[in-house]
Amino acid sequence: MNNQATARGSLSRLALAAALILAIAACGKDDTAAPAADAGSDAASSATATSGAAGASAADAAEQAAIQADALAELGADELRERGRAAYAESRLYAPTGDNALEYYLALREKSPGDAAVASALTDLMPMLVIATEQARDREDFEEARRLAALVERADANHPALQRLQATIVTAEEAVDRRIAQQALSAEQEVERQRQLAVDRERAQADEQRQASEQLAQQQRAETEAAERAEAERVAAAARAAEQRAAEQRQQAQQAATTPAPAAASPTLRPLSTPAPRYPPDALRAAQAGEVQVEFTVGADGSVSDARVVRADPPRVFDREAVAAVRRWRFEPVSEPVTTRRTIAFNPGG
Repeated sequence: MNNQATARGSLSRLALAAALILAIAACGKDDTAAPAADAGSDAASSATATSGAAGASAADAAEQAAIQADALAELGADELRERGRAAYAESRLYAPTGDNALEYYLALREKSPGDAAVASALTDLMPMLVIATEQARDREDFEEARRLAALVERADANHPALQRLQATIVTAEEAVDRRIAQQALSAEQEVERQRQLAVDRERAQADEQRQASEQLAQQQRAETEAAERAEAERVAAAARAAEQRAAEQRQQAQQAATTPAPAAASPTLRPLSTPAPRYPPDALRAAQAGEVQVEFTVGADGSVSDARVVRADPPRVFDREAVAAVRRWRFEPVSEPVTTRRTIAFNPGG
């Protein structure tokens, strides 16, 4: 279908060029008084032919787009999605005709209007499509420019650049047709011009789509890196907050443990011997610190009994050695048994 549209566009221009050549030849045989009238007639004919060729080309583009849309509509949603992803990954963003990411996603949107992934992909592709349309127009590849403009209209009929693109394509094509008429190109020259346009189109499509894919990839990488940095900062902030809360809780517990409860009638305990606890080998090798709060009873003779762990940080690491050490402690005799608490700290560097 793309080749047929190219051929129809070429034949329109060839017919226009041939008519102008015949008009010029006829003018050479007329009297000298005739050129002004003939020139006016030729200009009117040229304008009419140009307008007709442009209208036919636009109709051809619309017909071609409709046929391609119908063909893609026959594919299932899953196949359209897979083909769209593959075309996107292979930098087939809007070409070749009928086998590009944009047309696959447009067909998929018809089947799944609320698909957020499809909407996002089309949003990313639209700026590239508008630029490609302008580039095709500027290199005078009007068949391709009309095809791309039709895709813009299918994607977003209210796109702010659509009317400008359509108008400038018509204006540029009319300017080229006038230039061709003025130059009176031969049929062979016009065929060669169309052939060169096809070559330039293929090369330009490959270069433009590759650059567009690189820009999209850079944009997506930047967004991913920004999201990862934000998540890392959030996790680090949460960890710092948790660490600060834990430190405050430890400080409060330590203050509560070291502040003796008021006991007006309790005798004063005077230690005679408080040997330090043995450091657990595993904790020492790991340079692990901690503390244990032990509650115990000092008998009338100053010996210790009923030693038990009240609180340990970390749990079950220093408990046994702390209790064993407290049981070896000795105090001066007291008038009656006294129950108290002591916090024993374990510091590998102490």
